[in-house]
Amino acid sequence: MKSQTSERRVRVLLAKPGLDGHDAGARFVARVLRDAGMEVIYMGIRQTPEQIVQAAVQEDVDVIGLSILSGAHMEFTRRILRLLKEEHMDHVTVLVGGIIPSQDKDALRKMGVKEVFTPGAMPNDIVNSITRQVRH
Repeated sequence: MKSQTSERRVRVLLAKPGLDGHDAGARFVARVLRDAGMEVIYMGIRQTPEQIVQAAVQEDVDVIGLSILSGAHMEFTRRILRLLKEEHMDHVTVLVGGIIPSQDKDALRKMGVKEVFTPGAMPNDIVNSITRQVRH
């Protein structure tokens, strides 16, 4: 018997919090995830943490992928994780990608981020990480 998660496509919300206007990487990841059979909701650029969490609630997503190049990854991620908890959505897997200094990766994971991807991450690694996180 299949689990409920394996009977439906994994739902991933991708967003770019803050004022960063460069989204080529996020759009590439969205295409990779769709090609892997996932349902992707791409919110685009200049999203607030509140908008991201509200969309996650409305869309009943399994995963939130944040693409952050601006250097504000700690602040945005902390706020999003707090808002998810307030909405009783802290079961949602949160992944962060972008320009993330190596010293911040462990801090993000301690906050509750499941994985951090930096430039050069292999598309299959992203797909496999999401699949692994959602299936467990």
